Amino acid sequence: MANSEQAIIAGGCFWCTEAVFRDVIGVTEVESGYIGGTVENPTYKQVCSGTTGHAEAIRVTYDPDVISYAEILDVFLGTHDPTQLNRQGNDVGTQYRSAIFPLDDAQRAEAETAIGRANDDHGGKVVTTIEGPAKWYPAEDYHQEYWEGEGKQNPYCLAVIPPKIMKLRKSFQDKVKA
Repeated sequence: MANSEQAIIAGGCFWCTEAVFRDVIGVTEVESGYIGGTVENPTYKQVCSGTTGHAEAIRVTYDPDVISYAEILDVFLGTHDPTQLNRQGNDVGTQYRSAIFPLDDAQRAEAETAIGRANDDHGGKVVTTIEGPAKWYPAEDYHQEYWEGEGKQNPYCLAVIPPKIMKLRKSFQDKVKA
């Protein structure tokens, strides 16, 4: 693809956010990983301990001619609960925080604007942070495309992911792949 950009966002379990963004128009790749912590090359077990400071996150590669960074952020903020501090549902800990990791000053400014829009929708209760710059670490291979494989047999994923995908389809109909 000649024109591509990236966004890094953390909205709880990366299996869930990855599953949502694989259905978004203009998105060509979604990679699960870790960002925002103090340990080099962290493992899933280390991140889940809550002691490394990393967030479970996704790195989204997208075509800005199809979907803008602002629209990516609106879908992100609209398909998880940005008002829950250090948790999403039953996933509790700083590794499940809601955060945006801008890659440059323009993305940082757009993240601030997007959080403002979300705050308008949520009565000023959004706790999503803007963090970084920070080093990106891809998650282990078995976490990639998790929903498409093992995730559909995982009771946790079956309880959490379909409602998020339905929210995407209901609230962002014009942003869903055909």
